Amino acid sequence: MEERLDRISSLPVEILRRISSLLPLEEAVRTSTLSSVWKSLWTPVQVDMEFDTHLKTRHEASKEVIEVISPVLRSYASPEVWKFCLTFPESDKEPSLEAKDEVIVLATKGTERELHLEFSKRQKRTGHLKLEQTCKGFSNHHDMQMAGFSTLKTLHLRSVPFLARDLVSALFSNCKLLESLKLDKCTGLESLDIEAGDCLRSLIVVNCADILHIKISARKLVSFWYQGSLPQIKLTNTPNLVDVMLNLKDGVGHYEFDCEEVLSLFASLKEVEILTISGWLLEWLCSAGVIFKRLEFQFNKLKELRWIDSLINRPKRDSLASFINIAPSLEKLFVRVDRSQSSVPCPCFHQYWHEPHLWMDFTAVKSSTTQLKHLKVVGFLGFRVEDDQLLLMELLLNKAIVLSSMNVISPSKRSWRVVKVPLCQLKPASSWNHQKHIAVLSPNKEFFFVFTEEIYGHQGGFESSFPPSFFPGC
Repeated sequence: MEERLDRISSLPVEILRRISSLLPLEEAVRTSTLSSVWKSLWTPVQVDMEFDTHLKTRHEASKEVIEVISPVLRSYASPEVWKFCLTFPESDKEPSLEAKDEVIVLATKGTERELHLEFSKRQKRTGHLKLEQTCKGFSNHHDMQMAGFSTLKTLHLRSVPFLARDLVSALFSNCKLLESLKLDKCTGLESLDIEAGDCLRSLIVVNCADILHIKISARKLVSFWYQGSLPQIKLTNTPNLVDVMLNLKDGVGHYEFDCEEVLSLFASLKEVEILTISGWLLEWLCSAGVIFKRLEFQFNKLKELRWIDSLINRPKRDSLASFINIAPSLEKLFVRVDRSQSSVPCPCFHQYWHEPHLWMDFTAVKSSTTQLKHLKVVGFLGFRVEDDQLLLMELLLNKAIVLSSMNVISPSKRSWRVVKVPLCQLKPASSWNHQKHIAVLSPNKEFFFVFTEEIYGHQGGFESSFPPSFFPGC
């Protein structure tokens, strides 16, 4: 068979750079796997910087590094990769560190005023990281040198080490127009304190395994996504917060569970419209005696609730049913059962937050659940025909007055539309045309759930209506 010519790779380098500049940065970087020609476009420009340990403090060294990086950001015509090999000065306050400490920073710049910084020096402890949008310690005559950072809109920080704390803090303070910040895989980071100005809209903190405390003050923040183990989170001055994700897939981690602190967090989220939450957290609160209906606040603006856990059992099912009582404006409910996540077993709470809360039988749960006057869409991802999932579906079908659709996606990615059919109205299978139908008797044997398979194209269908945060690896 005749070999197919790779005509694109044979184009002039200038055109290849133009092509990559039209792609989102993450997709543009993937072009490096297409051929050796594409790979050469992503060969980093290396810059070595070694500082005199007797003449410069670490803060002064960080300032000089930023002055070198800033000109790189003055043009966003095409994506570029830079490799900065930094040798920081020895600190008298950190005698455990070696005399020469090298940090390698891979800086990838995108065309949409985007910068990814990945650090290769990994240490056991990063400790406290303070990010504040001020220019402390920098005089006005450095404004021109910092011009590249002043227009940056997106910043992604990965694996920030202890040695780079001053560098990252100084960098953030000069990003006056920064709209999106992401911290990823910062192992050893125990405390994060962010004080942002009027531009930061999105904050993502994921896979920081040792984090214990997060404090955020950002008056224009719209979206806050967190994934990992449960830390202490304090949100102050975040009046515009709309979308929050608390995907606590790693359980409590190093944090000691405290009902009052979690409820204080919930109170600071009461104005959000979209909430993603781990099911085990609601279960733990109910098991510790929290009765959501008796709280002093409600989620009156919550329109979309996304529930995530490794399984649905009776306590998780009933705690979700209890929580939706304080979301009177709920329009969409998405439930994801992800068996790849680790189960977080609920402990035995000997001291209750306010009064003992005994799990009721399902009839009592149904009667205590309020009417869902605005719920229109319900979706289950990772659905299996199990009693607890069916009972939750029954509850929602009974309480949702204006429900327009209930759909489920099985672990095998098959999509089904669900309706409730009384026993006397179920038609014989022979009259079901050529569509695929499955009838499942409800646990109380009072009616059938009828599942009708939805046939879509490869990228279409109900699955596309789930938010990206609902899928593993996102």
